[in-house]
Amino acid sequence: MDYTPNLKKKYREDVIPALMKEFKYKTVMQVPRLEKIVINQGVGQAVADKKMVENAITEISTITGQKAIATMSRKDISNFKLRKGTPIGVKVTLRKDRMYEFLERLINASLPRIRDFKGINAKMDGHGNNTLGITEQIIFPEIDIDKVTKMLGLEITFVTNAKGDEEGLALLREFGLPFKTSKK
Repeated sequence: MDYTPNLKKKYREDVIPALMKEFKYKTVMQVPRLEKIVINQGVGQAVADKKMVENAITEISTITGQKAIATMSRKDISNFKLRKGTPIGVKVTLRKDRMYEFLERLINASLPRIRDFKGINAKMDGHGNNTLGITEQIIFPEIDIDKVTKMLGLEITFVTNAKGDEEGLALLREFGLPFKTSKK
């Protein structure tokens, strides 16, 4: 008996037929897919305190269930006391089952914990991808609030293979992401 994440089942059973009907696709292969989810966190204060990058790696790894890596600066910037090759951020790329599990936890557990949450901005990047900015990492239930040293924001990018923004938005909406409704 193989384990399949709930959102992966939902994609096969509900999302594919709904999108085929909405966009009148001829085959299942034309239906857009969620390729990956990239979680990125900038740790600008890490220039002064090296421990912050280690804490950020631990937190992001706990949230996603996959080891995060430090991102390095590409060039020297004297105004920020930044040297080339200094760790200044953390990122992790989720694919396949881990991606679906993270998305399910994000929709069902984390987003409802945001105070005064009115929905995700429906602005896409022109290629069917969407980036969600989160101001505090403590919305994730996996984070122990007592161990948090500094409140840091993070970006979650949903990368799809959709041909355009309309298809990408429809795919993410079918997964259950709560987008803001535009008032006309």
